[in-house]
Amino acid sequence: MSNKVYKSIELTGSSDVSSDDAVKNAIKRASTTIHELKWFEVLEQRGRIEKGQIESWQVIIKVGFALED
Repeated sequence: MSNKVYKSIELTGSSDVSSDDAVKNAIKRASTTIHELKWFEVLEQRGRIEKGQIESWQVIIKVGFALED
């Protein structure tokens, strides 16, 4: 069926490695309970600094998924 309906939600992912890894963590976790994830959009990025070094990243993303028929 080509007339799908989609829903979007916001997720916040975090990582000690990178902002890309924070996105991947959020999508990986969401995909365990939400099926048919189709796209994502990065809304915000931020990080925590400690002793002059980047300590961690936090990324807010919007993800879209197809509602089941």
